[in-house]
Amino acid sequence: MRRRTEAALVVFASLIAAGGTAVATLAAGDGVTIDTAAAGAAHLAAFGGILLAVRLWTGASVPLVLGPVALIAALGSIEVFRIDRDLGRLQRWWLLAGAALATALLYLMRRRGVEPLRRFRYLFLMGALVLLLLPLLPSSWPLGGASVGGSRLWVRLHLGDRFLSFQPGEAAKVLLVGFLASYLADRWQALTVMPRSVGPIRLPEPRQLLPVAIAFGVSFAVLVYQRDLGASLLLFVVFVVMLFVATGRATYLVSGGLFSLVGALGAVAAFDHVAVRVAAWLRPFEDFTGNGYQVSQGLFALADAGILGTGIGSGSPTLIPAAATDYVFVAITEEMGLAGGLALLAAYGLVLAAGFGIALRAADRFRSLLAAGLTVTIAVQTLLILAGVLRLLPLTGITLPFASYGGSSLLANLVIVALLARISHEARA
Repeated sequence: MRRRTEAALVVFASLIAAGGTAVATLAAGDGVTIDTAAAGAAHLAAFGGILLAVRLWTGASVPLVLGPVALIAALGSIEVFRIDRDLGRLQRWWLLAGAALATALLYLMRRRGVEPLRRFRYLFLMGALVLLLLPLLPSSWPLGGASVGGSRLWVRLHLGDRFLSFQPGEAAKVLLVGFLASYLADRWQALTVMPRSVGPIRLPEPRQLLPVAIAFGVSFAVLVYQRDLGASLLLFVVFVVMLFVATGRATYLVSGGLFSLVGALGAVAAFDHVAVRVAAWLRPFEDFTGNGYQVSQGLFALADAGILGTGIGSGSPTLIPAAATDYVFVAITEEMGLAGGLALLAAYGLVLAAGFGIALRAADRFRSLLAAGLTVTIAVQTLLILAGVLRLLPLTGITLPFASYGGSSLLANLVIVALLARISHEARA
């Protein structure tokens, strides 16, 4: 019965994707085009394929993740297409590619599950570091780095007159979570005992914390050098929370909070583009036509939303810079109203609740830490971008999982969905 409900939710989300796309084209005066059928078919093929793979190879998994993810992706795809049709069409291909990757991963794990991931932790660490270093390649190379918005976090593969861009940091975050889960599952007891102290702060033996600290430090330094401070903050919070989950020691949370505060103040002083974002956050209307323009337009869009919104195609999300990536939540809320925004938040809440539930019921500590780390990654990424666009924090430039335009993010997050399904299956089978 639950699997039937899950399938019904996937079909419902596909109908929403098709219907929203039809409304967007009708509002533009183009009538119902082939994009309507393409949107529904791509959504149904992607999530229907994942659902079939789940039934075949992880039939005992909790059926609570795929439905909300399909709804989030449907609402995001509608708004991305409404903002930029070319990006919306490309997003469908990324969705199909992500679904194929998730399906292939479930097939590969059908016999031995996630256990092999535990043995290759240092290989994952090396892979993550290589991916993080890729944007530092010279821009003139066929495969070279590229700077966007003051941050060097993109890699471009030149294909003649065209190029394919991707963010290797999205895949790196999944590999780093795998490394941390494996390491902490073996060393959690040693990290719980804290025989040393620096003032009021208790510390574990340095030799126990050193490998994971070095791994984090190198990754963090690379991201800071690339000026990708949003990903740096994401990685740091995931690192601290996983230490706390593994050991139960509040010392890690307190120390992490202090380091975050010091790091934030240092970033404002050291990086001009960070200082600009902080100024735009605090005083957006003082430089309305300049650095505060994006934040101001986002606030205007939210003020215009109302309960039911302006209607798809009747708002002005194109006035917001980077509306399809950084500000997709604001664009959805403007045209679908507070009701649409709250529905999106509720879907995220369901995904996170299911993820933490999978972590609590996992078969062993490694699987529990892996599920918790992957769920925390989605949670922190979602909170950071939502806090940025709602003006609770400075904007970090992180994408909203499953909803924002971005192939790298979509592929990485669908891999997370596949891993959570497998971990849940192994606990319940």
